[in-house]
This record gives sequence, structure tokens and C-alpha cells, in this order.
Amino acid sequence: MNSVEVQKDLIVLVADADAEMAIRTLLGRSEALGMRDISFDIRRHVQRDPGCRTAAHSFLKPETSLYKYALVVFDWEGAGAEDKEPDEIEELVENSLSQAGWDGRCAVIVIKPELEMWVWSDSPHVSTTLGWKDKQSTIQEWLTANTEFWPAGKDKPRRPKEALHESLRHARKSSSPSLFENLAGQVSVKRCKDRAFCKFKTVLKQWFGRPGRGLVKESRVAYRAGSAKTAARRIRKAKK
Repeated sequence: MNSVEVQKDLIVLVADADAEMAIRTLLGRSEALGMRDISFDIRRHVQRDPGCRTAAHSFLKPETSLYKYALVVFDWEGAGAEDKEPDEIEELVENSLSQAGWDGRCAVIVIKPELEMWVWSDSPHVSTTLGWKDKQSTIQEWLTANTEFWPAGKDKPRRPKEALHESLRHARKSSSPSLFENLAGQVSVKRCKDRAFCKFKTVLKQWFGRPGRGLVKESRVAYRAGSAKTAARRIRKAKK
């Protein structure tokens, strides 16, 4: 069988089980992400975030003929290059991937400071999934009043991982990969404005956007415009 015929759409390299569960669930929400259904596999690097940063190219090189695209997702904090901004790290890793056979078919997402940043949105599903039952205050209000993790007036916590763990402790709930699965499956993808998540959505749309979606939208606009013109003609005719 021709290798092109058995190619899967995407391989994703992540650092841990939490990220794997979150990405797997998000990729299953193809319609919400504005893309077609795709075939994909997710791998975890044994060296976690540092491994994704320094060795993604060697890890994924044997897969170049088996997948159409490669995506690497890891945390900025703990990856070993906190002296660089996420976009600098992304460019360096993407260049390494390109030289390893993924030229024009790869993208790297570095989440600053970490995956937990994607948890925090204004969706009511966040409180429900975290088991928040405090009727006196919201999670944000409680964290602002009782910790240093969420400064007053900010949309996101300064320390997202610590904020998550403290919220779970207060709610007497344990953390697990299934928590990220539930959040990724319920929270609206439009609510998260994080830079890394926006890049994640943009890359997937560029690679796997639904064919003809733009044409359908244009047709609907044209139809509405045509209907408006018809109505206007009828009104003018009635006035004569």
C-alpha cells in the first residue's frame, strides 16, 4: 500500500498526561474549532517539557512519512528556557523540526506559564468541574482574597497551576488528567483568549479547515442581500 494512503493527519507531542488528555479532547471538538474531523495520535516525551523543547525534532523525525503534520505543545515554565519568550522558543523548535523533515508541516505551541492557563476562563463550567460550592464568593474572588495567585483586577491568575491546586484543595477535590478532559470538553473554545490557545486554534484551522465553509457563508450573505433587494422592489412597486 502506498505510504501516502496510510498517512494520518496529525501527530502531537506533549509533556505529560494532563496535556495529552486536554489536547485529545479538544481535537475531538472539530466543529467548535472550525475544522474537519481528523485522524491523529498523541505521544508523550519521557523528559517532559525540557524534552519537548530540546528533542522534539529527533523524537518526531521517524514519523515524517506517517503523518501530514506535527504539533508540539509544552509549558514555558520548566522547559529550561525561561530567559526566552514563548514565540522565540517556538521559532527555534520549529526550525529544528523543519530541518528534521517537517518543513512547512509543523507548529510549536509554548504555553506561558503552563497548561493550567487554559483552565481559567469565565465559563460557568470551570466552577462546576472544579467542584466549587462556596456560595459566598466565586473562585476568582476567593483566590484574590485568600492567596497571592490571582491579583485583583486581572482576568487570569498570576500563578495558574497554584491557583488550580488551591481551588481544588478548598473544594476538597483531587487533581487528575480527567479534570483536564472535562474542562476541555465543556468550556467554550471562544472564551479562552490566551496567546498560545489562539495559535493552537489558528494552526488547526489552517491545516484542517472545513472545505467550502467560506463559500457557504458568502452564499448566505448574498442570499440575504438578494432577499433585501427583492423586498425593496416590492415596496417601491406598492407605492406607485
